[in-house]
Amino acid sequence: MNINTSKELFNRAKNYIPGGVNSPVRAFKSVGGDPLFFVRAEGAYLYDEDGNTYIDLINSWGPMILGHANKEIEEAIIKAVIDSPSFGAPSRMEVELAELITDMVPSIEKVRMVNSGTEATMSAIRLARGFTKRNKVLKFEGCYHGHGDSFLIAAGSGAMTMGVPDSPGVTEGTAKDTLLAPFNNPGKTNEVIADNKGEVAAVIVEPVGGNMGCVLPEPGFLEGLRKVCDENEIILIFDEVMTGFRLAKGGGQEVFNVKPDITTLGKIIGGGMPVGAYGGRADIMDYVSPQGPVYQAGTLSGNPVAMAAGFAQLSQLNEHPKIYDQLNNTAKRITEGYKKALKKRKLNYTINQIGSMFSLFFTDKKVTNFETAKSCDTEKFGSYFRFMLERGVYLAPSQFESLFLCTEITKEETNKIVSSFEAFLDQSK
Repeated sequence: MNINTSKELFNRAKNYIPGGVNSPVRAFKSVGGDPLFFVRAEGAYLYDEDGNTYIDLINSWGPMILGHANKEIEEAIIKAVIDSPSFGAPSRMEVELAELITDMVPSIEKVRMVNSGTEATMSAIRLARGFTKRNKVLKFEGCYHGHGDSFLIAAGSGAMTMGVPDSPGVTEGTAKDTLLAPFNNPGKTNEVIADNKGEVAAVIVEPVGGNMGCVLPEPGFLEGLRKVCDENEIILIFDEVMTGFRLAKGGGQEVFNVKPDITTLGKIIGGGMPVGAYGGRADIMDYVSPQGPVYQAGTLSGNPVAMAAGFAQLSQLNEHPKIYDQLNNTAKRITEGYKKALKKRKLNYTINQIGSMFSLFFTDKKVTNFETAKSCDTEKFGSYFRFMLERGVYLAPSQFESLFLCTEITKEETNKIVSSFEAFLDQSK
């Protein structure tokens, strides 16, 4: 596989961009080698600067659920750009997208558009603090909610991959206001809340962990969070930046039938364009400026290009709910193929899957939280990543990231993915 052009571009980038990349996990530091630079994508495939082709199992970290270069989304973007990529003022499309989101997600009565998932979670936390007049926030080890100061404590994902789970630059005061509990441990969660009675503004959680690998909630865990938050008048925030509209029309909260007070969204609601949103109960959302006292603003929030792309994508998901069955079946074909290959070779690695999200963990432990995820053999994962890349399968360059599938992956692609994995197992004995 020739990647000379990518190497040249990476060397140039390092002179002008910190680490040569604009997001740390792209640097391939935990898997070895240099990052690839891409020039085009279509359907289930990525094409790099050297002309190599890859089956994409990241899909821009989730938003390309309908595959790359989806015709309806592209047409919506082109039309919006022709009319102007930004007004800095209200437009019809942001109203129509807000109506569609509130229709698809029952817990969201009102929604505010922002420009990224990080903006959404930062704003949701500020809103929860303003609404409750409390300062502390409880998050779960290994859950990543963007790079806001409050969230870079035991953050998992890219932070863990880079070996710096707690970032310099986060003040001691901010750290003190961030409480931690293990994911899937209701006893410890209740204990932390009891120890800080009357001080906790919000509990924020990914309903399915996607930033320590794909980690599912144990039965009763999310229900327990809803109960303890109700008992203590705490705002429950579901970070559905990854799971929103990916696991179901109504996101993870529909799948698990647990209703949060605030939901944060991103990725998928932009159809590939930079966007985010937070929404929830009307009485809480009415605390946001200009209606309420909690200030949050953004010149490009609700910009017409992102709104048009998001509306085109969510409309297709809303009109064709069988898409979710298709995605789940694709994921099952891959993961069942992996399990069969592992069983044949008497290996006992762990695979977690829900809908179109899944992870292979190089550990024989059941992965239910950050601690068990950290038991993985990351060197083995690096070998797996490089081998699959050589075979034309593009994985997330970190053991601590979920994979995301799209509707364009057919049996032909799943067969290639599984056969490549079998070949990896055979050569790595």
